[in-house]
Parts: sequence; C-alpha cells; structure tokens
Amino acid sequence: MSEARHADLAQFVSRARRRDEAAARILMDRLYPLVLKIVRSHLPWRTSEEDLVQTVFMKVFTHLDQYEGRVPVEHWVSRIAVNTCLSALKAEKARPELRWADLSEEGQAVVEGLVSGTETDGGTQAVAARDLVQELLARLRPADRLVLTLLHLEERSVAEVKALTGWSEALVKVRAFRARRKLRKLLSKLEPDHENS
Repeated sequence: MSEARHADLAQFVSRARRRDEAAARILMDRLYPLVLKIVRSHLPWRTSEEDLVQTVFMKVFTHLDQYEGRVPVEHWVSRIAVNTCLSALKAEKARPELRWADLSEEGQAVVEGLVSGTETDGGTQAVAARDLVQELLARLRPADRLVLTLLHLEERSVAEVKALTGWSEALVKVRAFRARRKLRKLLSKLEPDHENS
C-alpha cells in the first residue's frame, strides 16, 4: 500500500480523535473490508459476523488515542481485529468431539479419500472438504486454530503471523507443529473403522 494512503488514513485517525464524525465514518468505510476479511477468517461458530465487526470497530475507536503512528493504521487495526477474534474464540465453550455420524455423505467421502490417499474432484467435494476443515479447526484451541488459519488457509508467512499475533517466530512454528499434529489426530478419529471399534 502506498505511503500516501497510509498518511491519508493517519490523517483521518487524527481527525477522528478530535471527534470529527465525518472522518470517523470515512475511516470506518476504508477499514471495513480489512476487518470483515479478518473476522470471516477467524469467526467463532456462535458469533455473528456483524457483531464481531462492530466489536472490532468499537475497540478501534475507543483506543484511537493509543495509535502512535509507528506502524500503518491497517496493521494496528488488523492486530486489534485478530486479538478480538481470538478473545471471542476463547470465550466459546468447548465443543463436543466430531463423530463420523455427524458428517454429511460428502464429508464422509472426503475423509475416506484423505485416509486412502485417493483424489476427489468436483464442486460438491470441494465444498465438503472446506466444511470438513472448518469443522476440524473448530475443535482446536483458539490459538491452534488461529495459527493454522493464518499459515495454511490465508497462506501468510511466519513473519506475518508474528506481526499479527505478537508471538515470537519460534512460538509460531511450535504452535503450528502441535496444531497440525492435533488436526491429524482429530482426522484419524473420523475414520470409519475407528467409529466402529
């Protein structure tokens, strides 16, 4: 993003601090797509997308005086959005274990294909695979879900995850390794043979 755009947003932050409602509206309009994308990536199951977006913006505008300008406004807002989502995920109660019988026929076909190593194709299978990944991720701890989503679904670098979460690079790598191991364990529990044993 250009320096002019960063300066432009920083100017709206300054004006919004002085209770300029028009500047606050412009700031919200420009940052809304970024916040919405982050919320959709990390949305807890029982939370409304729009409610979480509003919570993020409430935190942004409540803490405008804490923005010091050392990083672009978008980075500062992204961090608030990720931390808000992480807090919402932590607040969610533990979900029961996913069982074979809970899966749709398409989901069962995806698991069987993953276990046997056979390729699946078609739009229905792709949707089922995406839904299955979301089901499995929802059963992980919030930090595990976050690191896998950022690294593998959003294809962010370790450095980007570090910047968004505030974790060290070593912690990002360790959490990702452990989260992948937990995900494999969850997937293995969904094998049809496991259900019948």
